[in-house]
Amino acid sequence: MQHRSSEGRPKRVWKRVTAGATAAVVTATGLMATTTSSAAAADPEVLAVDLATSTGPFRGGASGMLYGLGDDGVPTDAIIAGARPTNITQKAPHGEQHPNGDPLDVEDAFFAGGGEYLMVNIQDYYPDWPYNGGRRPADFDSYLDIVRTVVTSIVEESNHPEKYVFTPFNEPDGGNWYGNWSTMRGTFLQDWKAVHRTIREVYPEARIAGMGDAAWRPQRTREILEFAQANDVLPDMFTWHELGIQNLATYRSHYHAYRQIEADLGIAPLPVNITEYAMRRDMSVPGQLVQWLAMFEDTKVDAQTAYWTYAGNLNDNMAKGNAANGAWWLLKWYADLTGDTVRVTPPQLDTADTLQGIATLDEEKAQATVVFGGTGSDVRVDLSGIDAGVFGDVVDVQVREAEWSGQEGEALAPRVVAAERVAVAGGSIQVDVPNDDRLSAYQLVVTPAQDERPAVDTTWRAETEAEDTALQNVQVYSKPMSDAWTFAASGQRDVGSTNQAGSSLTWTVDVPATGTYRFGVVAGVNGPEIGPGRHALFVDGTRAATVEYEAGFSWAYRGRAEVLVELTAGRHDLSLRMSADGSTLLPGSDISLDRFDLALVEGPEKATYPASLARLEGATVNYGGSAPDGSVRIDGDGAAVFYVAARDTGYYDVTLDYTARAATGVGLAVNGRAVDGLAAAGAGERASTARVHLAAGISELVVTSGGGIDLSSLTTERATDGDAAVLRVEAEDGLELHGAARVDGVAQPTNVSGRKVGWLGGGTANHGVWARPAEAGAGPYDLVVRYANADKNTGHAYNTDVISRFLDVTEEGGGTTRGAFRHNYSWNGYWTHTVPLDLTTSGGALRFGNATGWAPDIDWFALAPLVQGVTNESATPRHGRPGGQPGSSPGRR
Repeated sequence: MQHRSSEGRPKRVWKRVTAGATAAVVTATGLMATTTSSAAAADPEVLAVDLATSTGPFRGGASGMLYGLGDDGVPTDAIIAGARPTNITQKAPHGEQHPNGDPLDVEDAFFAGGGEYLMVNIQDYYPDWPYNGGRRPADFDSYLDIVRTVVTSIVEESNHPEKYVFTPFNEPDGGNWYGNWSTMRGTFLQDWKAVHRTIREVYPEARIAGMGDAAWRPQRTREILEFAQANDVLPDMFTWHELGIQNLATYRSHYHAYRQIEADLGIAPLPVNITEYAMRRDMSVPGQLVQWLAMFEDTKVDAQTAYWTYAGNLNDNMAKGNAANGAWWLLKWYADLTGDTVRVTPPQLDTADTLQGIATLDEEKAQATVVFGGTGSDVRVDLSGIDAGVFGDVVDVQVREAEWSGQEGEALAPRVVAAERVAVAGGSIQVDVPNDDRLSAYQLVVTPAQDERPAVDTTWRAETEAEDTALQNVQVYSKPMSDAWTFAASGQRDVGSTNQAGSSLTWTVDVPATGTYRFGVVAGVNGPEIGPGRHALFVDGTRAATVEYEAGFSWAYRGRAEVLVELTAGRHDLSLRMSADGSTLLPGSDISLDRFDLALVEGPEKATYPASLARLEGATVNYGGSAPDGSVRIDGDGAAVFYVAARDTGYYDVTLDYTARAATGVGLAVNGRAVDGLAAAGAGERASTARVHLAAGISELVVTSGGGIDLSSLTTERATDGDAAVLRVEAEDGLELHGAARVDGVAQPTNVSGRKVGWLGGGTANHGVWARPAEAGAGPYDLVVRYANADKNTGHAYNTDVISRFLDVTEEGGGTTRGAFRHNYSWNGYWTHTVPLDLTTSGGALRFGNATGWAPDIDWFALAPLVQGVTNESATPRHGRPGGQPGSSPGRR
């Protein structure tokens, strides 16, 4: 065993804005900074952004993914729409490569969420990998029959066949039929011609992609294009993969070589899709993925993250079924970009694992945005070319951090880590961003001075690497980012072998105030073998809390656990122990530990989302007029779309802060469900609040107003007193069971609350009935279900092949609602999932089952009214508006 000790210094303490200190320094070029930076003494790395030099319209095509969607409802619509992948590749319809991911099941949610086209790997009709045992069928007509079947399925069964792109061959240069080019060249070329013509015979309007090589192959590419041009079988889109770490350095040369081949052959430039990119170590990591996004956006191609773990979770770039991780927020930031991209000069171009970025300028919104990351050093963003006609002489700067939270670690809305109002000199400013984490990415937004001054999140917070604590009977493991196949770890190390009663990690913290603190752990649980686990948290030698971990994919695939603890101001020894009594090992304690964080809890959870940063549909941002600067004008068919994050499933007060020009109604939709009653009684500054039930994770909130409002912000605030309206029922107590459905105990380790109900579904006979109480009348509800589903197809040698399960809830005298429940690794471990449920009768019983397959096991369920009430009030007038001051916002609107 390896033993290490240290003083347990926090990795980072987030600085509050105080006299003489700020979280970042923002200055006009050539002016002396009057504040002190918390950055290290070492010179920062410089990212130069020239807003005056456009590099073309923002494309946004690098948001694609291979097998990123699983089933209808997995992921949820809000998760898909927030990340907004413009292109995806799924298996062939009715194909056997995966038990989920059928494009006909996921297409509606994908296209509704902003998807532009859906690619299909036709060879995924085969169940095995490599396809057909890696051998080209001796009777190639049998494959042409598969091609006809796949294309016909899409033409006849899809609601959107015109939005599909067909990929006949996936990785033909590898183990899939045509690896030896010297012997298979002629065969491939004739097969390509036959497949191309077969697709067009079935569907003349079809778009066809190729060649799909697993790596950039210049000679193959030239010969294929030359043949395809001569035989009138050119692909409509050219594809290949960029996967390895060094592809971050070599991709641009590959792209330019491809375009040169087209030019040499006289072929007009084809759309390009890099149909797989990045390695396992990159997935879920904002600071890694931003490097890939930057170079693909720079060359204006589409691209899709690779599939390494399992289908249906955005390739590790989301958490659970409905939550964001750090990478999801990066994808959302990327999807939020609008306008033109502008020139970005990083410290090093075409160098793997370095600072890179994307910048856009949207003159209509008067907003410049820079998304960057990839370094463990402080960053200075040099912004030049700031047009006074767009921004005025004074600008507001905000910087948010998307911190790595693990693959299954839920991440709330990124914190504002730097904010300042600064005068522009010579069209330039500098922004210094303290950073010591190469896994983080940042979003920097510049606008004209707004009605509300930007402010830093002042919450006290500290982080500690697990390997930097005093260790007892545990093991430190190396997780180097130089290994493309390893899952990422903060600090590139973690602590494991936590499997002895004497195992512990101890460190010291110094907290600023007496109060409640949230202790968080980024950890990996080997769920299939262990299930959910527990550790004991000791404060100054006394047991203070039990940390409960939910089951996961593996020790290296990380989630997040949290617990509240009371601390007095000053120094404390924290100790995470695998035994509560020093002799008995806690169930499921063998958990890898990566990073700890501690944050002061000051009041209920609250988050404010500026309207100017919402996705705007037919709405405009106000500057220089009678409306508050930075507010959003919403009228007619216009809308502002917000993606809000909730830590807990429960009630939140959603408040709209706006100015009305006359009496008007205000629309609010929560995940597509309307909330009635919000309105302004007359002109003036208003605040309308709806108490609504939100699922843990991400919800889409859409604000409209036919009569017109100027929306400044949307705020969510946890309202725990509203939770008393929730009807929670233990499944074993509340369900009258029929058929094979039965109550069972659950083996340790488990996080079940009592016993569970299993064997629901698999036919109409196996179901449970809940006699709905009188207080649960007709109306919109959320049905919250605590469930387990570890079902998967174990017959595949390569794919994880997880299986979603579905629960059908039928209201007696009403309709049936289907809820989709993602695989959650362990039959002993339970997650919570929320299903929208609209009831139409006064008290019809609810029937739980699944006539077409097995339902998940159920621990408990709860019924919560979607809306508890609304209020509409006059708001306190705003102060500190910059209008009329020297350097105020331009009067361009």
